Amino acid sequence: MGHPTENMVENQTCDAFLNGRLHIRQPRRGYRAGSDSVLLAAAVPARPGDRVLELGCGAGVAILCLGARVPGLALTGVEIQPAYAALARRNGLENGLALDVVEGDVAALPPDLRAQSFDHVMVNPPYLGAGQGTAAADRGRERAWREETPLAAWVDTAIRRLRPGGRLTFIMLAARLPELLNCLDGRVGNVAVLPLAGRVGADAGRVLLRARKGARGPFRLAAPLVLHEGPQHGADDTDDYSARAHAILRKGAAIDF
Repeated sequence: MGHPTENMVENQTCDAFLNGRLHIRQPRRGYRAGSDSVLLAAAVPARPGDRVLELGCGAGVAILCLGARVPGLALTGVEIQPAYAALARRNGLENGLALDVVEGDVAALPPDLRAQSFDHVMVNPPYLGAGQGTAAADRGRERAWREETPLAAWVDTAIRRLRPGGRLTFIMLAARLPELLNCLDGRVGNVAVLPLAGRVGADAGRVLLRARKGARGPFRLAAPLVLHEGPQHGADDTDDYSARAHAILRKGAAIDF
């Protein structure tokens, strides 16, 4: 599949998340969400009745995982690629979760969405900066992995859409944490960072970041969440998640940090 709009129906899979609580359609060879989306959803401290916005929702995995964990949320996703936006809408319907998906650029949201505010904004932005790494052959995967819109624009849009006291949640490569903190520019407080380490003793490859609009609390670096047991990867058919990671990724537990 070259472009994600070509033969999307024929070239997709239906993947189970949260031990089968969700079944999500994704492009077979385009951008495919995995554990990062589930971890992001688990880190959002939402309560029933809250309004939640995800910037760059793709096929809807992260925001639907959140909706499956916390009932009664008003869920909105923004996605620039029409084929992925259509998949997200379908995935919401097929999983019995109301999800409003808006097609648009995070740097230039439609006026009606700019007029709204949310209790939570969740973001899994493209991991690679412009010019980093090797370009993916699939356009949908390329747009999801390498930024065309600068990280600063993702952060600015997220903060603007938060109500006073609203909460921001990001998942990012650990190497880009300094850039992310710089983009926050003092506009949020109570910033907490949770390193995500593959194994005990390994460097964190990714981080979760939470912050609150209008808060003035100090920065906090939490103890790492170790995702896998043992010193190295075992057989491909084994599930070697740590007990905490298994509870999050398989049973839908929240991440508290």
